[in-house]
Amino acid sequence: MSQFSSMEFVSVINILSCFCALSILFLLANEITATGEVVFAVNCGGPDHTDLNGVHYQADKLSIGTASDFGRQLVISRVPPLDQTLYQTERYHLSNFAYDIPIKEDGDYVLVLKFSEVYFQGPKLKVFDVHVNNILAVKQLDIYDKVGKGVAHDEYIPFTINKGQILVETHLTRFPGNLHVEFVKGYDNPKINAIVVMKGNLEDVPKLPPLQGVHQDDHDEPDEDEGKSEDKPERVRKTSGPKAIDPYASDESSLLLPVLIALGVFIPTLFCLCKL
Repeated sequence: MSQFSSMEFVSVINILSCFCALSILFLLANEITATGEVVFAVNCGGPDHTDLNGVHYQADKLSIGTASDFGRQLVISRVPPLDQTLYQTERYHLSNFAYDIPIKEDGDYVLVLKFSEVYFQGPKLKVFDVHVNNILAVKQLDIYDKVGKGVAHDEYIPFTINKGQILVETHLTRFPGNLHVEFVKGYDNPKINAIVVMKGNLEDVPKLPPLQGVHQDDHDEPDEDEGKSEDKPERVRKTSGPKAIDPYASDESSLLLPVLIALGVFIPTLFCLCKL
């Protein structure tokens, strides 16, 4: 009987050990995926979605602009398959457009703007600005220039609300109760794929993983010619087609031929004259 009790005691210890190990793993997992308090999240141009961090994005109900799912034909890199939908759908407009996000409490916040280029094949084709309550927060954003096509890219904009004022970077202005996020037309129509507002600091915001080398390499190639578009045709002419034959090389052989013929005629003639 005492032996049976000892076995039971060992089993209980094993069960408790497993439970403790699972609890530690659960706490670690929560720590890794923990986020700040989500104040607002919308899947722009798409349906509602809950991401792997537990952030619930509401369906986009904005009536301004065009909702597009053109990006669904692409596999968006730098993001897990489950959350690719956040970067495959978007809202764009032929002019400026904005989202107004109510915020009731003072404090530190982070605005996360999610982008991916799903249409253009090169840089300097879609460039636009983002204003937050009339403060320039993102200047001349060129998504392709930053990460390439079909790659997730997030812009993080910390801001502070205090006593009816909003501070974005070093700029302070009046805060009327709504965060006014405006996408301002530049070289092409402005767009946005998803928006999140979290209460807290940058450390509380889940970040995208670093760019993979293959996408960075693809992106680096256009950067070599940045600001030198006028040189591109010349570069193509230099490297395309077979090598041109040097015209001067062929002229030397053509000049020697008459000299050789003249010598061939002169020497026998001179020999005959000497015999006479």
